[in-house]
Amino acid sequence: MSHRRHDLYRLALGPLQLLEPSREVYDFGEYPIQKGSVFFETTFCIAFVNLKPFLPGHILVVPKRRVERFVDLIYEEIADLFHVVQVVQKMLEKKYFATATNISIQDGYDAGQTVRHLHVHVIPRKPSDFEGGHDQLYEELESHEKGKNRRARTQDEMSAEALEYRRLLNPAEN
Repeated sequence: MSHRRHDLYRLALGPLQLLEPSREVYDFGEYPIQKGSVFFETTFCIAFVNLKPFLPGHILVVPKRRVERFVDLIYEEIADLFHVVQVVQKMLEKKYFATATNISIQDGYDAGQTVRHLHVHVIPRKPSDFEGGHDQLYEELESHEKGKNRRARTQDEMSAEALEYRRLLNPAEN
């Protein structure tokens, strides 16, 4: 016997289907994301490597539909988005021997959102990340917003990282 009343709860969406990249360029707010940077795509969202990561493995998961705020997503997009975040988080923690993960959304301009397209930061963490302690990440975030500290990576660097993640997420392709 089930404890859920199906008239009150939606059914789960089922397993994620990893799709082949469907576009040459994806929209992330006003920024174009090249196909080579995308390592995971589903019906409703994509995951791609970060141009200026805070730490190794810092990636972004975004809905394909351009929405600025979390409240603008439909149920299926929310479920898909966070399912992808969870799958990617597991892969990144294993790859980088992480003991924890920062998962964050700056939901709107006043919350610090700099790209007007909802996005989830997934950042694998371990004790040796920052000499100044765990909260040093927030100082790095503040510096990032001011354009300091990190260089932009080349498309070749990002494509190589994305390819490695694709292989880790889909071992059947190896």
